[in-house]
Amino acid sequence: MTIKEYEDKYLENVKDLLVELEEYIVSIDEDHLDQVGQDYRDKMALIDLQEIKENNGKCYLAIDNNKVVGLIMGIVIAYKEEDYLDYKCPKSGNITELIISKGYRKHGIGNLLIEKLEQYFKSIGCKYIHVDVFAYNKNAIKFYSQKGYHNRMHNMIKKVD
Repeated sequence: MTIKEYEDKYLENVKDLLVELEEYIVSIDEDHLDQVGQDYRDKMALIDLQEIKENNGKCYLAIDNNKVVGLIMGIVIAYKEEDYLDYKCPKSGNITELIISKGYRKHGIGNLLIEKLEQYFKSIGCKYIHVDVFAYNKNAIKFYSQKGYHNRMHNMIKKVD
């Protein structure tokens, strides 16, 4: 297993992993709001990779026998002027995606990827790392909790019809 920075030759593998994650999110979404849109596979990876490029981010891949089996993406948070009115705005990273292909979960790959991205954020002076985790993704919540992440905010939703 090797961890390496994203290269364009792996774009199709990245697209596959993003679809795999989104299909999983759809399957556990108790609100039935998520979907895998018609253009998701073709567009989402390009959107994510552009966000990384524009926000001093990184994408690392876990590769096993020349196959991408996991990835992590993260960016440096870009604060807006109004953010400074009520927040200290320390330099912070944001994990935007962490995906391990189904057959490779529970083998420590997520640990390798998150450690790599955390090292990068620390090396550029980030003081905190944020991650949004889908509330119904209990496995991800447990994983991040074990890595020392904790809730700071709760995003709540109510159906009104």
